[in-house]
Amino acid sequence: MEFSTRPAILADAPAIHQLIAAAEQALHGQVEAVPDAVAADLRRPLIQLDLDTRVAEAPNGDLAGWAWVHGGRHAKIDVHPSYAGRGLGTQLLDWAEARAYEIGTDWLAQIVDDADQAGTELVRSRGYEVLATNWLLERPLSPEPPAVPTGIRLDGYDPARAHDVHQLIEQAFSAFQPRAKSFDEWAELTVGRSTFLPDVSTLAYAGDELVGAVIALDGEEGYVEQLAVRDDQRNKGIARAMLDRTCTEFLTRGRRTCILWTHSGTGALAMYERLGMRVRRSTTVYRTQL
Repeated sequence: MEFSTRPAILADAPAIHQLIAAAEQALHGQVEAVPDAVAADLRRPLIQLDLDTRVAEAPNGDLAGWAWVHGGRHAKIDVHPSYAGRGLGTQLLDWAEARAYEIGTDWLAQIVDDADQAGTELVRSRGYEVLATNWLLERPLSPEPPAVPTGIRLDGYDPARAHDVHQLIEQAFSAFQPRAKSFDEWAELTVGRSTFLPDVSTLAYAGDELVGAVIALDGEEGYVEQLAVRDDQRNKGIARAMLDRTCTEFLTRGRRTCILWTHSGTGALAMYERLGMRVRRSTTVYRTQL
């Protein structure tokens, strides 16, 4: 089958989300992707849609697959289950590698779902090696009030503290993310999204000082996009209290589970397990030299 390709446009975001949802349903029996995630990604400042994205269309007009390269070093490729096994993944991987090489980077990484045997075999056959592991964690929700540490106050998201929240999160993540995000980029990916839930999100204060934050999004399940505690306030129970409050708020909105992603570079898996979360599934980050 011949597939035609072209750059993605913002109007493709709903169809790309449906493609990703179909892949998740086929691999795991449920949809976990937040509906506006693709639109947020396509608006990232380092993405030039005409150069850094491709969508593949089947002869009947179906969106069969898509790929993007972010910052020259990170690729994402998804193929609709209806069009798996027809060489489309290989075609899109060829494009991603060529685009990264064109930008001038010396390596390329991409995430492959561990349940995607064909995708894993493809990158392995091309010499990709394991760089990191991501885990999707879940927590069944129950109406238990948070145990708030002495001297700590919890509240919903306050837009007047937006820059403080951005600074706290960026500092907390600085050790393992490749670059710092500007306020505008961070906001586009978090509090500026249509699925952002300010009342479900949680901020923690010690006096008037912001010491922790949870950014919550709405989807098929309650979704925690980010959780951070200021360095000097860790190991005091603040993370648990914030997560408990956010999970209680999710429950009042009819959600039955809360989910979030973490990866091996953060060293946070054990902490989340202590907070009552468990691994649902995993993905692997593979990297190759160009």
